[in-house]
Amino acid sequence: MGAIEEIYADLDADVSEEEFREAVEAKVEQMGGLADEETAAMLIAHDLDGGEVETIADIEPGLEEVKFLGKVTGVGELRTFERDGEDDDPKGHVLNLDVADESGAVRVALWDDDAVAAVEEIAAGDVFRIKGRPKDGYNGVEVSADRLEPDEEADIDVDIGGRVTADSLSMGQSDVNVRGVVLDTDSIRTFDRDDGTEGRVSNLTLGDETGRVRVTLWDERADAAEELAAGESVEVVDGYVRERDGSLELHVGSQSEIHELDEAVEFVPDASDIADIEIGQTVDIAGVVRSADPKRTFDRDDGSEGQVRNVRVQDTTDDIRVALWGEKADLDLGPGDEVFCADVEIQDGWQDDLEASAGWRSTVAVVDGAEPDRGSESAGLDQFGNGAATGGSSGDASSDGTADTDTEADKDDTTDDPETFTGTVVQPGDPVILDSGEETVRVETDTDVHLGQEVTVRGHRDGDTFRADDVF
Repeated sequence: MGAIEEIYADLDADVSEEEFREAVEAKVEQMGGLADEETAAMLIAHDLDGGEVETIADIEPGLEEVKFLGKVTGVGELRTFERDGEDDDPKGHVLNLDVADESGAVRVALWDDDAVAAVEEIAAGDVFRIKGRPKDGYNGVEVSADRLEPDEEADIDVDIGGRVTADSLSMGQSDVNVRGVVLDTDSIRTFDRDDGTEGRVSNLTLGDETGRVRVTLWDERADAAEELAAGESVEVVDGYVRERDGSLELHVGSQSEIHELDEAVEFVPDASDIADIEIGQTVDIAGVVRSADPKRTFDRDDGSEGQVRNVRVQDTTDDIRVALWGEKADLDLGPGDEVFCADVEIQDGWQDDLEASAGWRSTVAVVDGAEPDRGSESAGLDQFGNGAATGGSSGDASSDGTADTDTEADKDDTTDDPETFTGTVVQPGDPVILDSGEETVRVETDTDVHLGQEVTVRGHRDGDTFRADDVF
């Protein structure tokens, strides 16, 4: 076999060998002897093979044509529609296929005779080499197919069961089922459509054993955000995936449903160590609430009233102030609650201290076991003994979290339940003076604190003096 025959044999194009040879001869003549037949054949083959993409994730609406390999994960219903201005055959037909590979998923549309034939000939699990024209559709990128060729030898590792997990969602997927536990909900918002009608939208966040995903509920489905409560397990049926601000969201429209589940879905937070976060990042953090300030209201520039509440969250590495804005300021959070805060923005806070801002895009949820397991046998507040927090007491921690001291009188005091007090340092040194806004106390502690720092102390009172066993 000659060079031209070999190149043609590897060519994936709708041209005959005779047409290919004619194109090669024309290319040789066009280049005026600068290319021999083999070089010209390679140039022609490259032109004819244009549009080949390595994975479905590489498909973009701006491409003129694409060729790719994919597995059918779902076959839609054949739909018939009326064409305008068609006298001979005014009826058209369309059938949508959900096609995926390991990189993602895309909707493929078959038209007219191809659509009718596909109803009987194509099933979930079939693998095809597909050629078509991509466009930006309602549910993401779509491909209008010109040709499908079965490939029985190709192996694509894609689950066609329908149900997916939070971390396996990919752009363009549709008709997907996701189970998760409700972590957070938002109120319903209204907006005006271009046709003058009013739309409704709300959001909630679902978590499962693999991660979490933000869910957007449209129109009549928006009520679910107010009907469901954090901690309930649900299943989204026939949702579709879209991208917003660089993140994937699961959308629930008129064709989708959301059901409550009897069995609980486990959520395992995947959070960053507080000690490692840096200003400008958007991160997930988890830990125990060490202190909680009262809610404050303020006037915005537009005359509306806003609200914010600060809480301090601590994990095994450090602690950070978290600002809860808007409706999140109404969350029932208090010291000892284990909390998961997702998509919080790390900003420069007061006294150059880092602050995590939890706005409308953030998720804040009270979750049992929110603090990631890093090998500690203890849990909740007990795992944050002396030395775990920045500025902890220098004494040795006893089994109940209080510090051992040298005198019998001190040991006797430890039989009483310790108290906690949170306030701002208005005087560092000896003694430290804290002010909570409602009360001022003197604190006996060897811990170094600085003016303006918000701290929580745990220990025992003696009149207006607080003997601190722990400072965090």
